[in-house]
Amino acid sequence: MAGKPKLVRLLPREKFRRIEEVFRRHFQLVLTTTDAAGTEIEPLCCRHCYPGFCRMVQATPAGMRRCSRQRRRSLKIAIETGQSYICICHAGIVLVCVPVMDKETALGGMFFGKCLWEPVTGMLIDDVYKRLKGVCTDKKKLAESIRRLTVIPGRTINSAAEFLFDLLYEVAGFDPRVIRWRRQRSEQQSRIGEFIQERKKLGTDWKYPLDNEKELIGKVKIGDRTGAKEILNSILGTILFHNPGDLGVLKARLLELVSILNRAAVEGGADIDVMLQRNLAYVNKVMQIDNQQDLCAWIAAALNEFIELVYSSQDARKTRQISPAINYIDANYDKQVTLEQIAKVCYLSPSRLAHLFKEQMNITIFDYVTTVRIDRAKQLLLATTQNCTEICFQVGFNNQSYFNRVFKALVGMTPLQFRGKNLRREKISAPM
Repeated sequence: MAGKPKLVRLLPREKFRRIEEVFRRHFQLVLTTTDAAGTEIEPLCCRHCYPGFCRMVQATPAGMRRCSRQRRRSLKIAIETGQSYICICHAGIVLVCVPVMDKETALGGMFFGKCLWEPVTGMLIDDVYKRLKGVCTDKKKLAESIRRLTVIPGRTINSAAEFLFDLLYEVAGFDPRVIRWRRQRSEQQSRIGEFIQERKKLGTDWKYPLDNEKELIGKVKIGDRTGAKEILNSILGTILFHNPGDLGVLKARLLELVSILNRAAVEGGADIDVMLQRNLAYVNKVMQIDNQQDLCAWIAAALNEFIELVYSSQDARKTRQISPAINYIDANYDKQVTLEQIAKVCYLSPSRLAHLFKEQMNITIFDYVTTVRIDRAKQLLLATTQNCTEICFQVGFNNQSYFNRVFKALVGMTPLQFRGKNLRREKISAPM
């Protein structure tokens, strides 16, 4: 097949052996490589890459067809999303596919797994029997082969997938830009999807998030990439929640957003002539994209460009003036900081700092201190077993009742409710 020699040429056997050796040393797992059609490439497969369980399943035509179909499906999803695809295969065991791409060209996939991520139980064996009904008839031999499978915890499987992804592209020397774009797009869609599900649970009425838009403008002005991206995803989620699948509405909203971000970048110090030129290019790009996923990913990339222009502008003096204040607050949020103390590190008067901070951040300086403290409290609630009283004082509050009120006002629930809800979510999403 045409795909086979191309992948072998771009990933010669000696490079594959190097990947195999490093991966096996770290995870004791073997690799199987296929071309873009899902056909195995023998020179790029480890010896004895199938355990007895898989050989038993593939000994029948029906089992072989199911395995081939599973490989093709896993490969398709991995290439489309740009990231490793982890699943329970048709026979009930773990299968992982790492996509192999060079620029725009899908070359194939590298598979591993063929193991269990939980110890063998009677329930698991019964599940495999049901899955393979009509394929494997000797239940005794099938049960024996299941018990001989390696058991690897879900967390280790995920670590192995990330490790192999990085190892493959480093050793093979493939251009990872397109695969990274697909990965970013997939991750963004996942976050937007989570936001939409939360909105559905709350059952809130549609209202365009103008407050979020103002906050986004503030983030662009000061060059806060992480904060801006989170706000952008919530805006996109709100639009898609109200107009699912309506590409025209999404494009119209994004064109409005581009204009707003353009002005925010200029106010943040970017050159107005440069922004006018780019604005036309942005508008043309929005009109050319014909699917929701690429539109959302593109506006996120454009947001990064806006912020980069703010960073690189020589006129972004105001941003630099309040940066020491932000750094000081981030380092001293757990203390009783005063406006005078913060102004001193900026070499500004308290009134001038308060004005600049509100102008650039779209939030008062003490509201920012409160936000930093609550964000740190959220981290401690999930990462430690400290009680709420200890966390309250550790993040700079001196009154637990006030801490609880502020936390609920900003987060929408009490500290205890936040801890309980998120810890339950982690348990539910963790592999059993």
